[in-house]
Amino acid sequence: MKDRYRVVVVGMGKRGMHHALAFQANERFEVAGVCDIDAARLDAAASKFGGVKGKDALRVALSVRPDVFCFCTLPNLRSQMIRIAIESGARLVAFEKPVALNSREGMEVKRLLAASGVKAVVSHQHRYGEHYRKVKDIIASGALGRVHTVYGTASGWMMHMLSHLIDYMRWYSGDAKAEWVMGQAAGCGKCSDPHPSPDYIGGFIQFTNGVRGIVECGAGAPDVPEVDYWWRKCRIGAQGTEGFAEVLTGGGWRAVTKAGSSSGGGCMNYDLDMPPYIEDMAEWLDDDRKVHPCNFESAYAGFEIMMALCRSAMEGGQVALPLRDTADEIGMLGAHLAGQKVLLSTAANASAYPSASPELELAMSR
Repeated sequence: MKDRYRVVVVGMGKRGMHHALAFQANERFEVAGVCDIDAARLDAAASKFGGVKGKDALRVALSVRPDVFCFCTLPNLRSQMIRIAIESGARLVAFEKPVALNSREGMEVKRLLAASGVKAVVSHQHRYGEHYRKVKDIIASGALGRVHTVYGTASGWMMHMLSHLIDYMRWYSGDAKAEWVMGQAAGCGKCSDPHPSPDYIGGFIQFTNGVRGIVECGAGAPDVPEVDYWWRKCRIGAQGTEGFAEVLTGGGWRAVTKAGSSSGGGCMNYDLDMPPYIEDMAEWLDDDRKVHPCNFESAYAGFEIMMALCRSAMEGGQVALPLRDTADEIGMLGAHLAGQKVLLSTAANASAYPSASPELELAMSR
């Protein structure tokens, strides 16, 4: 066990700064190197954290030889960054969701990590939100009876939001893995986005413990009118034989059980969620038995569900898990959906999905 773990952070945008600041605020870590291809962002980060700086991630990592290699880059660089982390001798990799853009790269990332023995953490840090934890506590108390359904909805598109929804749905269902999924998708306006996605995807998930998952993500997902800020219009919850409990990313939590109804506050807050997320990395580095709640194995289980939903939307029918072969799901789904225009569920989604069907937008504005 080391007194302080050395960290390199690659990608000094908003999320990279969130990570670097949280690492630096924790006495168990030292930000020893920063990297970004944008000179202004790089200089700003270097002036704040010091240490080695550079535009070449491999050179910075080899110079620092970090214990933790953290990257917050666009999602098309996953396997490249994992290779750099391994080559630099890092003991733990921390990176942004999604795991990858397709199962071809996702399986390669999984292979690289397994072969190297390097630990990995994926940023599903909302697990640390007080309102998310309150719902988990209610479920764990047995107040809902036997949980039979978990659900999640978000207005944002798949590569931004679906990974989060599935991770917390799995958490609320006891971290169960999936047996099969069946999905459908519509619209391809976001297929060329840096986080390429169908405009709308939804489907069913059959978990190994018998719990059924229902998920919707994107332009056609139902509104969360209790929440004003668009990116926080997410609802995740569980239904049981004796009640339900749900969290709204930007609007607290609520539950109804035999004991009555209850509710409370809470909102997505990086300042509150990041410190324990970072602290648990130190705990796992100190002790192999203290596995991080946002570990790669858990994130990969959710990633496979996401890729299987894409395959089902293309091929029809149910898709069994785990996946046995690789594919470029997003490229194939983009070709399948080419020319389609999504129908919006709410006028609030119009600005985020400008390629949506204009006929429906006109009808909703009347």
